[in-house]
Amino acid sequence: MDKIPRLKKAFDKGKFSEGASKFKIACWYLTSLFLFQSGLVPFSNILVLVLRIYGAKIGKDVRIKPFVNIKYPWKLSIGDHSWIGACQIENLDKVTIGRNVCISQNAMLLTGSHNYKEALFDLITKPIVLEEGVWICANAMVCPGVTAHSQAVLCAGSVTSSDLKASYIYRGNPAIEIRRRPTSTSK
Repeated sequence: MDKIPRLKKAFDKGKFSEGASKFKIACWYLTSLFLFQSGLVPFSNILVLVLRIYGAKIGKDVRIKPFVNIKYPWKLSIGDHSWIGACQIENLDKVTIGRNVCISQNAMLLTGSHNYKEALFDLITKPIVLEEGVWICANAMVCPGVTAHSQAVLCAGSVTSSDLKASYIYRGNPAIEIRRRPTSTSK
């Protein structure tokens, strides 16, 4: 049986902490643990204020629910009237959430992965963009580099590693296009 060669290079951690000092990262970790992940603060306006203090760009009338887990708020942008449930935003890279977006319970936005072609599984990060009116349903996963175009829906428990077309509903793992999303103007 082949032996695994000794590797001299250190694991590539990427530049995911870019934009923050070690002190800021440590403060955010504690703040996130006590105010966000614990559910001790059920008031959305307080959670939004704290995220803004840490550098998140957040529009007006945004709702942040308790038990949300956000890796790095300084890499997060949320448009007006969006709703963020008790989900996980693993934003090692930039996450842009448009206006009127809904991210439901236990959904995951995942901006990082590893390069399986490298012996040390070097870190790969790619941004996620959720355009206006997107709904990421409960237990759904959005993988690195995905853009969900305007009004797209990713159904409960679905996983996408590909872009979602505007105004379409996607379901499954991997998520596939099911049908066009009905609108109030369509009959």
